[in-house]
Amino acid sequence: MMNNLNIRNADINDLPVIVDIYNSTISGRMVTADLELVTVESRENWFHEHSPNFRPLLVVEYQGQICAWLSFQSFYGRPAYNGTAEISIYIHQDFRGRKLGKYLLQKAIDACPQLQIKTLLGFIFGHNEPSLKLFSHFGFEKWAHLPNVAELDGIERDLIILGKRVN
Repeated sequence: MMNNLNIRNADINDLPVIVDIYNSTISGRMVTADLELVTVESRENWFHEHSPNFRPLLVVEYQGQICAWLSFQSFYGRPAYNGTAEISIYIHQDFRGRKLGKYLLQKAIDACPQLQIKTLLGFIFGHNEPSLKLFSHFGFEKWAHLPNVAELDGIERDLIILGKRVN
C-alpha cells in the first residue's frame, strides 16, 4: 500500500475530508479533546495557519481517496519557538492498523530539516497506548506528564507530551 500513496500539500477543497477524518476520532475519546463534531467553517482559520514551507498541512491519497492527513502546528506561537512544532496525524478509520502512522511519522521527521524544525512534539492522552507506542518507536521521549487535565465523559485523563530532537 505504501508504494501507492501520494502525499501532497492540502488545498482548501480538501478541508471537508480533513474535517470528516478528524470528526471520526471524536467519539472514541482517545485522540482529541474535542467533545462535539467540528464544522468545516470552524476549521478554516486553522487551515490558513498552515503553509507548505513553514507549517505544512499534508494529505495522503490512496487510489485518489484521501486516507490520512498530517499537520505541523507552531508551538506556543512566539518567534523564539519557530524551531519547534507539534505534529498531528489523523487516519481514516478504513486505513487504521496498516502501518500508515509509522510511514507518516517517518515522513514528518524526514521533512524537519527542510522546514527548519529542530524539535518535534506530540501531545497524546495517557490512555492512548497505540499513539504513545508509535511515537516511542521513533525515539520520542516523555517530556511532560500533565495529570487529569482533560475530562472526557466524566473521566479525567492525563496528557503526555512527547518530544524528539530531530537536528
